[in-house]
Amino acid sequence: MEINTFGVIGAGQMGSGIAQVAAAGGMNVILNDIKAEYVERGLSGISKLLGRSVDKGKLTEAEKDEVLARIKTSVDIRDMAGADFVVEAATENEPVKFELFQRLDEVCPDQVILATNTSSIPIGRIASRTKRPEKIIGMHFMNPVPVMKLVEVIRGLATSEETFKTTWDLAQQLGKTPAQASDYPGFIANRILLPMINEAVYCLYHSVGTREDIDMVMKLGMNHPMGPLELADLIGLDTCLAIMETLSAGFKDSKYRPCPLLRRYVESGWLGRKTGRGFYEYS
Repeated sequence: MEINTFGVIGAGQMGSGIAQVAAAGGMNVILNDIKAEYVERGLSGISKLLGRSVDKGKLTEAEKDEVLARIKTSVDIRDMAGADFVVEAATENEPVKFELFQRLDEVCPDQVILATNTSSIPIGRIASRTKRPEKIIGMHFMNPVPVMKLVEVIRGLATSEETFKTTWDLAQQLGKTPAQASDYPGFIANRILLPMINEAVYCLYHSVGTREDIDMVMKLGMNHPMGPLELADLIGLDTCLAIMETLSAGFKDSKYRPCPLLRRYVESGWLGRKTGRGFYEYS
């Protein structure tokens, strides 16, 4: 299956990163969100990242302009009718994703694969909201998308072999390294990562250490590039909480119970880097 036009739903940190990688890979991209200001913010972020590559000599100014020229912005989901493959990268919220996939199922041609960048919600649950469950698949990129090589490819119970192979090959075409995961809450990456982050939040909650000491132990003691609290701020504390709630609901095991401090921060609007305040403060 030839993919010339790549659709992305959601122009936030993940969606704009996916759009950048697809456009840099030579594809035409339709970047969609619910408001023009969100799409423009996403496009501006892509331009800044590409500008850094120009400054480092990795891209020429002309190459940067070519990448940006391949990205068409949209605030109408019906524009996805022109895409050959669509990745949804909206907020980690089940009702939002269900509604998006119902709409995509209506507007996209029957042969189009609809992928989700969900970090924890079971693919089968999303697929059941469509009339093409065999063409629904998980394509979970890592953050930041332009830098991180891994893509988890997750098939639901009904996902066809053709859909899986097309998505696997697409990940490689984008310069990524795919890994296959089964359709369980959190898949592989977040079933391991988020309980670790949640436990780090519990350590802070119980005053086992300061935020700096907790992160330092994991960076210097375990050779992690970022501490878990720093990483939580990068991911977004609302996303961390949503993933923990999905794990908790899916497995009914108390070890996945979100730390009360994580919930308190989210309820206070302290979501991490994107709001200027999480476990750390950002100017």
